[in-house]
Amino acid sequence: MNDAIRSREVRLIDENGDNVGVVNTDDALQRAANADLDLVEISPDAEPPVCKIMDYGKFKFEQQKKAAEARKKQKTVELKEIKMRPSIDDHDYDVKVRAIRRFFDDGDKVKVTLRFRGREMAHQELGRKVLERVKAELETIAKVESEPRMEGRQMVMVLAPR
Repeated sequence: MNDAIRSREVRLIDENGDNVGVVNTDDALQRAANADLDLVEISPDAEPPVCKIMDYGKFKFEQQKKAAEARKKQKTVELKEIKMRPSIDDHDYDVKVRAIRRFFDDGDKVKVTLRFRGREMAHQELGRKVLERVKAELETIAKVESEPRMEGRQMVMVLAPR
């Protein structure tokens, strides 16, 4: 910007957006000063560098506003967790599945955790059946991001909305 431009010649674009052509850097700085604006280097890698006469403060302000607007519109995907047991009752299972559906409606991923206690560790196939049942019931609205796997005393599966 302004005096930080080290090149002898620059390709100049004036304040109206018109291409002036290749001019001496001192001439470009003089034109910017006459217009009470700044000389901003747009493309420093070009040969010669491309500079534009503009109000730099206003330019930075508009960039910040655009960035803030983009941040406001983006959706962050959260990872929600649902915990179950291998011997889960039908009604409790239905309540959990309803909660999973609600999370998918909000656009969140769901981590289904099945915790084993004591002798339940000997019957891991029961836990796998519960997770397979969840997967089968939700296959129309969800895709499996990670298949059921053991992590210590619990079996974990991650689902994402389609």
